[in-house]
Parts: sequence; structure tokens; C-alpha cells
Amino acid sequence: MGAVEPVVAELEARLRELVARSLGARAARIEWLPGALGLRRFARVHLEGGAAPTLVARIEAPEDPAGRPSGAAPEPALEPIRALLFREGLPVPARLAADAAAGIELLEDVGRVTLADAAEAATADERARLYEEACDLVPRLQRVRDPGGVAAFARRLDAPLYAYKAALFADEVVAPAAGAAAAAAARAALLRAAESLRGAPERLAHRDLQGSNVHVRSGRPPGRRLALIDLQGAFLAPPEYDLVCLLRDSYVELPPAEIGRQLERVRPSLPDAPGHEECAARFDLLTLTRKGKDLARFLFAARTRGDRRYLRFAPATLRHLRAAASRAAARDPGLAGLAEIVAGLPEDACAR
Repeated sequence: MGAVEPVVAELEARLRELVARSLGARAARIEWLPGALGLRRFARVHLEGGAAPTLVARIEAPEDPAGRPSGAAPEPALEPIRALLFREGLPVPARLAADAAAGIELLEDVGRVTLADAAEAATADERARLYEEACDLVPRLQRVRDPGGVAAFARRLDAPLYAYKAALFADEVVAPAAGAAAAAAARAALLRAAESLRGAPERLAHRDLQGSNVHVRSGRPPGRRLALIDLQGAFLAPPEYDLVCLLRDSYVELPPAEIGRQLERVRPSLPDAPGHEECAARFDLLTLTRKGKDLARFLFAARTRGDRRYLRFAPATLRHLRAAASRAAARDPGLAGLAEIVAGLPEDACAR
């Protein structure tokens, strides 16, 4: 571990002290977990004398502008959005203790098995039931109202954020593969798609409701087995946003028929109960902005950090983009150029 060993040793000492002081238990073993695209760290702490055998430590990293694409704003703190969702009965981890000075929070351990893991091992019928449970959390989340003082309700998928996502996709994906002119055209088309979303209802969204951020807890019955993590990025967005993240997940490529069935099944339960065509149109437009950003982040991480773990998900992400662009262009001929650009992006170039 070289130069980072003193940092890890200091963090482990703080964790042990916090566990002892706040929980009256001993941290017998600290297991560092693989990081995701973000910069924060996580550890599973194995306890002796605790109410539960393990907990998860969430540790904020010092802000590193070089670690995130230009224009990406830092996320808010986990509290109070976690506490609000917990009070509203959403399945989120309990908070056990915290050391604000060190940026450490001790959270309930919701297990190692993600929805993505479970879906890979499940039969088609079992996978469908898991995704029904996950989709059913979206209307519940959208019914949560602002009690005041929760940053998520002041954050929204607005014009600057659409513009950031469009620029990221154009610069990181299209320009290297197809040149500056195609990148400019793709950026303009994504802004057109964003303009088409203007006036959509704004509802609370998890913002990153992918299979890696939904855990399947062992020993729980269907309907009570899922838990949501990575909550701090929550914001206001059109009602279909979280469903795009979940059903057009880069980590779990669901069959198109299953995506359509799940979307149509949950649609009437959304607080705004959008019509079929309105929901389908927004679902495709949001796919363009969301999956374009995801693909760009995978390539950005590989280029700037040498983190190539996510490149294996690039082809599936591109297939989601192609499907959505084709359907969106059928509704709006002004998006035909984007559909052509996306269709021409080679999968191997996006997994370089």
C-alpha cells in the first residue's frame, strides 16, 4: 500500500476509537471495500460485543477537483436525507454513530449482495420479482415531501446539469471516436432533448438507483428484502429518472421486453400517473442524458485515474443509448442526427 499506509492506519485508529466510544464494542477486524467511481472510502467493521456482527464505515475523502470531471459539483452530506427517508419508512441503513471531524459515519450493514449480484444469479422469474420490488420503491420515494432543511429538495436536474452531461458525453465519448463536428452535433441534440423535458413534474429521485446501490438482505421476505444506499446525491427530477437508472442499468442489461413491462407496471403508481406515451417518451429522453453521462464517466475514470474496471459495462451502456436514441428520433426528427452518431460509435472504442 506504500505511501497510503499511514492514512489507512490513522483511519483505522479513528474507527476503532469511534466504535468503542459510541457503541461499546471492539473493532476486531476492518475490511476495506473496493471503491466505486466516487472518491469516498468504505470499510466493513467486524465487531466483538456489538449489537450486530458487522457495520459499514463510510468515510468522506478530501475534495479532489482532479478526481471528478469539470463542472461536476460535490455532493451534499448523507444527512439529513438518510434520516428523512428512514423516518418515511424507506429501506435505508440506520445510522449508528459518526465522527464529523473525520468525515466518518457508521451505518447498518445491509449485506454484500447487491441487486446486480442477485439478478445475475436469479432465474428470469425471480429477477422479475426483484425488479418489481425495486421499482415499487420509486413511487414511495416520490411521495416524500420536503420538511425543510434537506438539500435534496434544492437540487434538481436543471438546464446547467443537462448541459454538463451533454458536454461530458460529447467530449469524453463522441469527440475521441468521431471528431469535433460530431461532438458538437451530439451536444446540441442532447440539449434539444433536455428542452423537450422542460415542464415535466419534479419528484424526489435517488439519482443513482442502479443495481449496485440496491442491496438484497438475507433472511428477509419478499417485499422487505431490499435496501437503498448511496443516498446523498438525491435531487428533484422527472418521475421516470430513477426508473431509467434502474431498468437501463449499465451493470444489469435487462431484456427490452422486461424493461417495457416493468415500466408500464409501475407507471400508474407514480404520483403523477403519466400517460403511457408521455412516460415512454420521457423515459427515452432521460436515458439519453443519463446513460450518455454514465458512459462518459467510465471513459473518464479510465483516462484520468487508470481505473478500467467499468469499461466492461461500456458496451451495454452504448446499447441502451442506441435503443433510446432510435425511439426518440422516431418521435422527434430533430434527434435523428444523434441517433446516427450513437449508432456509429463502435463498442470496442467505448471499452478501450
